[in-house]
Amino acid sequence: MTVQDLPAINATLNSLSAAFLVAGFICIKKGKRDAHRFCMAGAFLISVIFLGCYLYYHFTVAGVTRFLEPAWFKPIYLILLVTHVILAMVIVPLIIMTFSRAIKGDFERHKKIARWTWPLWMYVSVTGVLVYLLLYQVFPQKPAIQNPPSIVAPAK
Repeated sequence: MTVQDLPAINATLNSLSAAFLVAGFICIKKGKRDAHRFCMAGAFLISVIFLGCYLYYHFTVAGVTRFLEPAWFKPIYLILLVTHVILAMVIVPLIIMTFSRAIKGDFERHKKIARWTWPLWMYVSVTGVLVYLLLYQVFPQKPAIQNPPSIVAPAK
């Protein structure tokens, strides 16, 4: 496995987070609090793993992948990317506050903030996958990395 594999891994982690978020939403609507708690903890854990992988990738890669072609789609991609990045920064403290209120048993205040946290977290998870698909699958861009370091020790 190399650093070049991390974007696909990150997209998978975002997909898993979104799946846990949807399942958690369904569970709470059905009154299944324990299942909801499990799903939201799963979404949180997956998101923490994602963040670690994302930061590792961006601090390790000796360059970035820029969206260049097709030029007609670049403004659409950039709008998606900018909203994703801004909301990804906004969502972190919201997630922490939402979890904190749930852990403390302050469910009225938890519900009030969760009404904002859930859709923003869902948007960030889904757009993370879309950014990956557009950048690496739909309109593959040439990455600026030449010889990425291995993140797994070579087999002897």
